[in-house]
Amino acid sequence: MEAKKLFRGFWTLFKGYWSSEEKWKARGLLAVVIAMNFAMVYLLVKLNEWYNTFYNALQNYEAENFWNLIGEFSAIAFIYIVIAVYAIYLRQMLQIKWRTWMTQNYLSAWMGNQTYYKLQDAADNPDQRISEDIGQFVNLSLGLLIGFLKQLTTLAAFGVVLWELSGSITIAGLVIPGYMFWFSFVYSGVGTFLAHKVGRKLISLNFDQQKFEADFRFSMMRVRENSESIAFYRGEMAELEDFNLKFSAVIKNYWQLMKKTKHLNFYVNGYGQLAIIVPLIMAAPRYFSKEIQLGGLMQISSAFGRVQDALSYFVDSYDTIASLAAVINRLAGFTEHMEEARNVQNKITTAQASELKISNLSVSLPTGRELLKKLSLEVQNSKALLVTGASGCGKSTLLRTLAGIWAYASGEISLPNNSKVMFLPQKPYLPLGTLRRALIYPSAEKSAPPDDKLKRTLQLVDLPALTEKLDAAEDWSRILSLGEQQRLAFARVILSAPDYIFLDEATSALDEPREIEMYELLREELPKVTIVSVGHRSTLFKLHDVELNLDGAGNYSVKNI
Repeated sequence: MEAKKLFRGFWTLFKGYWSSEEKWKARGLLAVVIAMNFAMVYLLVKLNEWYNTFYNALQNYEAENFWNLIGEFSAIAFIYIVIAVYAIYLRQMLQIKWRTWMTQNYLSAWMGNQTYYKLQDAADNPDQRISEDIGQFVNLSLGLLIGFLKQLTTLAAFGVVLWELSGSITIAGLVIPGYMFWFSFVYSGVGTFLAHKVGRKLISLNFDQQKFEADFRFSMMRVRENSESIAFYRGEMAELEDFNLKFSAVIKNYWQLMKKTKHLNFYVNGYGQLAIIVPLIMAAPRYFSKEIQLGGLMQISSAFGRVQDALSYFVDSYDTIASLAAVINRLAGFTEHMEEARNVQNKITTAQASELKISNLSVSLPTGRELLKKLSLEVQNSKALLVTGASGCGKSTLLRTLAGIWAYASGEISLPNNSKVMFLPQKPYLPLGTLRRALIYPSAEKSAPPDDKLKRTLQLVDLPALTEKLDAAEDWSRILSLGEQQRLAFARVILSAPDYIFLDEATSALDEPREIEMYELLREELPKVTIVSVGHRSTLFKLHDVELNLDGAGNYSVKNI
């Protein structure tokens, strides 16, 4: 059952690129790579024939043929090297194209329909799934596929050679033609079975290792993102304890991985070394009875090695297959989580109206607890609504519902047609890059207003020191205080000029006089804007026209201020 699930996950991941809009280019490039590998097998067959002639010439002291045979070998080897180099080069080219396609599709799926937001608690380390696991999947899948086809061709070509060279053997009166060919099948079959027995634990260990490594890396990234808060708390020892705990899980699992890999390596290397001597032992009686010459013995040894390598592909690639299985499990799980997140939709219907209108809106928590029951409310254009209530009553959740990112809600929300809406969270998001990019986010830099307008807006929100740093690329979320970040967010609003602004405690880090300045600035620069605010301060009441008070049990009250 597990193998069936693994194959289904592999096929789901594999088929996308090969049936996409790039399928003919991809299939053509793959066909060229496979053809080059077939050519390499053909040249190996020619080299196998060369072994027979060359060693017979050595045995017979045929000096006149020696240099001719060396020349023949050099020509075959040169052609083989050229084909081998370009086979790898073109395979890497195919890897790049395949990985690019998969990465772009996963990024679109992750960012589309706000899946990244809905997926916060459902999947571990989506960044690693996209940045690392896709690359591994493409690399391992392509390597194993081409390797399998090459070994299958090798088996067909050298199987015929080995059958013809090995002759027959009589055991208990039974004549077995091509006995070394059959022996190689038995030898490889037993070897494959034992390799699976020895190494099957590697699949789960590889899966866990990637997870533990990602958790350890993510914990350090969290410290970097929240360094100031940790420093204020003097939380270094607590964070160090968490680092050590997560790193110990990495090391503990890696020790288990090492031990299992050691067992598999003992087996694989023993299996490989035994395969060198076995064909010589098996063919020795015919050589010493002078049925075959030295060249024939070496050709049998070489052909047996090629057949055994082909039949032992699973044994030799077990570690790679285990890694691929772990990658498939991680990517398939991530894909399933994204599908589930995309299917989680609220029951909000939207309509057109002359103003913001909310009808029969109910909002709940994932646990089922109702925060708001059948809210009906109209907010007149150019007016300001203040949402109040005790902490945890659902004020921010109401804004998330209005933004369309909260799944546990039902009702109807109406807005004027083509109205522009903007939401300001308590902690603004400042992307990495230039200050200009942070100022106009989420618009692209190429659509940025003229610099003089940007500078004027920064001065309006009392950030004059930043007017000469528009092209400075920094981590602005670390350089600017929270209060400066919130003022920068107000500058964004002024530049964007939306019709509706939803503010979730967007002035919490500002002193009261500055808070009043920011709201008055909105009224001066955007006189027609409609404002919906969430907040606790009493100063906000005189800046709004209507109060919506929530009690956290589903009830609400509305009154003019």
